[in-house]
Amino acid sequence: MSSKGTRKAVKTASRSNRRSTSAKLLASVVLVAGAAGVAGLGTFGSFTSSTAADQAVSTGRVTLNSAGQATRGFDVPAANLVPGDTVQRAVQLTRANDSEGFGSVKLSTAGASNLLTTDTTNGLKLKVDQCSVAWVKAATSNELTCSGTTTTVVAQRAVIGQNLDLGASVRDALNGSGKVANLRAELVLPVGADNAFQGLTNTVTFTFDATQRTADFR
Repeated sequence: MSSKGTRKAVKTASRSNRRSTSAKLLASVVLVAGAAGVAGLGTFGSFTSSTAADQAVSTGRVTLNSAGQATRGFDVPAANLVPGDTVQRAVQLTRANDSEGFGSVKLSTAGASNLLTTDTTNGLKLKVDQCSVAWVKAATSNELTCSGTTTTVVAQRAVIGQNLDLGASVRDALNGSGKVANLRAELVLPVGADNAFQGLTNTVTFTFDATQRTADFR
């Protein structure tokens, strides 16, 4: 082939390579532009608005207090009992001013293990009464008397018991405007107690438990 023919062939190949390179570049530009177009589909503007509010929340209290009344409370010992003796002690329950109402009030009693507490027939017997006003000591004895309305809230039973419900009258008195329940705890040593009971000592603990009012909508 002549040199002229050779130069013509080189020029033809060069033009072909340039067309190929241009096509590749154009294709690349088109692909990049296409990708940018797809990305742009997810970007748009919008109007927004928001608001907020605060809700104050607090929990209530359930507070029950007890105190011996000025007349013969639990601070007075019951000493030298003989069969047939009766012990009466006054206790006043109160609901604190900042306390929620009560759903129930219960009494549990506990003591050391001896015949006074373990003998359910001849051991100590317990009875609890409520008075609509404060209990008052009789003029000529240690009996506690009620000048108002008397309600038995725990019928006579063995002295040791758990979760003895004091009933609606005590609950309602504590939930009322006065927030007070006047109780008289009565302990009796039965006449059937024999010589095995001589010289015994014990301490009976009275625990009063209040539960919350029924839950409702607030």
